[in-house]
Amino acid sequence: MKRREFIKGMVGSAAATWSPAALAQQAEQVRRIGVLMHSPSNEPEAQARLAAFLQGMRDAGWEVGRNLRIEYRWSVGDTARLSKDAKELVALNPDAILAGVGATAGALQQATRSVPIVFAQGVDPVGNGYADSLSRPGGNITGFVQLNYGLAGKWLELLKEVAPQVTHVAMLREPGAASVGQWAVMQEVARSMNVEVKPIDVQEAGGIERAVSAFAQSPNSGMITAVSAAALNHKDLIIKLATQYRLPVVYCYRIFVTRGGLMSYATDITGQYKRAAGYVDRILKGEKPAELPVQDPNKYELVINLKSAKAIGLTVAPSLLSRADEIIE
Repeated sequence: MKRREFIKGMVGSAAATWSPAALAQQAEQVRRIGVLMHSPSNEPEAQARLAAFLQGMRDAGWEVGRNLRIEYRWSVGDTARLSKDAKELVALNPDAILAGVGATAGALQQATRSVPIVFAQGVDPVGNGYADSLSRPGGNITGFVQLNYGLAGKWLELLKEVAPQVTHVAMLREPGAASVGQWAVMQEVARSMNVEVKPIDVQEAGGIERAVSAFAQSPNSGMITAVSAAALNHKDLIIKLATQYRLPVVYCYRIFVTRGGLMSYATDITGQYKRAAGYVDRILKGEKPAELPVQDPNKYELVINLKSAKAIGLTVAPSLLSRADEIIE
């Protein structure tokens, strides 16, 4: 009798554990998120950013394989593929999606107005229609801005500091709301410094090469890259042209300098991805993107490549080197 009661108790316990209701409850404990990156999956900078995001998720108690599943898409700078990848992620009905560089948020917005989206590298989210305001985004998208327009003035100041002889400056930009803001600030600062500035669009390689080649014929010339996906897509060409024509350039992303560019002053984007993990965590715990304010950068980094400076005949002043967060020799 006791044996039968024991077996009955074991069966009842197992039934309770493996009942449909119990299984559904266990399944709900594993949350699914998407990650949309507009770069190659083997790019070191992109991997470092993703690692920072994953560390932020672990710090918040989320672990892949235990209570978290992640679906990745890497669009390798291809706009058509980016749109396709965004639709694929949305179709999976994830609990939230992490958006990488600015173009990813736009592609995701076109694919959904309901799935929560957190961008780590937003550019002018209000101007681009991702948010009603920075303090109250109002929709399904929020995140972290990688660009304060005042940076454009700082880039020009740094260019004059590293190359005081420069009087003609080209801004390599991609047409759009973000470029308009950066261009306006640089024009204003240029007037106060008696520097002549002109824009060069960076939409396709042939146009970039022709425009930079023509611009480089002017004496005392230098360049600045504005924040844009197009600049990143053509980074190796831009660095090559700057070296070929011995042009001092201040870049908007650290990756330009690690790949041979002269100098960058930019947001700590890797840190932004760790901050984005905090917002994804809050959304998974029930908060709404509409009520999470878009946040500005909280850290900027100055990176200088001395080998590149030597290649174009520049000597970097000790006062500038002393302020650098990273020096590449």
